[in-house]
Amino acid sequence: MVLLASPILAGCSGVQSALAPAGHEAEEVARLFLVMAVGAGVIWTLVMAAAIYATRIRPEPHEEHIGRKLILWGGVAFPVVVLAGLLIYGLGMMSELRRPGEGLRIDVSGEQFWWRVTYRPKDGAEARSANEVRIPVGERVEFALTSPDVIHSFWIPALGGKVDMIPGRENRLVLQAERPGTYRGVCAEFCGASHALMAFPVVAMAKPDFEAWLAAQARPAAQAVETARGGELFRLNGCGACHAVAGTDAKGEVGPDLTRFGERATVGAGLLPNTAENVIRFIMETDTLKPRAKMPAYPNLPHADLAAIAAYLGSLK
Repeated sequence: MVLLASPILAGCSGVQSALAPAGHEAEEVARLFLVMAVGAGVIWTLVMAAAIYATRIRPEPHEEHIGRKLILWGGVAFPVVVLAGLLIYGLGMMSELRRPGEGLRIDVSGEQFWWRVTYRPKDGAEARSANEVRIPVGERVEFALTSPDVIHSFWIPALGGKVDMIPGRENRLVLQAERPGTYRGVCAEFCGASHALMAFPVVAMAKPDFEAWLAAQARPAAQAVETARGGELFRLNGCGACHAVAGTDAKGEVGPDLTRFGERATVGAGLLPNTAENVIRFIMETDTLKPRAKMPAYPNLPHADLAAIAAYLGSLK
């Protein structure tokens, strides 16, 4: 039995499990799930016991008044009391879960098939990023969620519930990480051919580390001298028309901001680990790796040029 249950139990942990909460909101949601699961188990047990009693233990006809009592108490009174109790319990959680953030706001726009991220601290300069979110531990962070194209859904299972990102509408979500770590966020609403390839790492950092990191994000990334050729190739091949790199003439708004691309953990919104080889592969095979993405593939660029561009992007930190 233990061996049979192992695959199921393995799904209850990990960086993308709502049953392994690492945030205050996720703990509340997990608690509600546990209460409902236990309640459902008790009700199921009572129903099965009544069925076994009526069909196996005493299968003969029962008096009419017993049937009326069963319908009245078991079919009306009991469900009303149980459902009312669950409703009251669930509504009681709302005031805490909807409590406003504490200063930091992060605007996230879900786009086919990546994430545009803008940090707006209460005191300090805004900073732009993409396909990765960082938050301070122990602070309620408010997310402003929207989309310019189709409906997406922003979900970090280990930190809280999911909220839809609807074109023309801004939805709000407040999350608080309780411990440092890296968690996985996903799009939870089918949004096109690469929906399943649209993820993002969420890094929960100690507050002093986060504040230092955020202050650095507002400044242009340092660029290594030895990658200057890659930067020039990046410009000559028109990459700056779609991507922005702060401190350069690359001002594109169509695709992800690449200002500090070298610090990010993944390539292509959680698709591949951020290595030079994977950057080269993504540039060459974008249409294969991420179907229907707006970025065109560049399979005909010389490998030396691709390697130079990958080195330049990797140096942006």
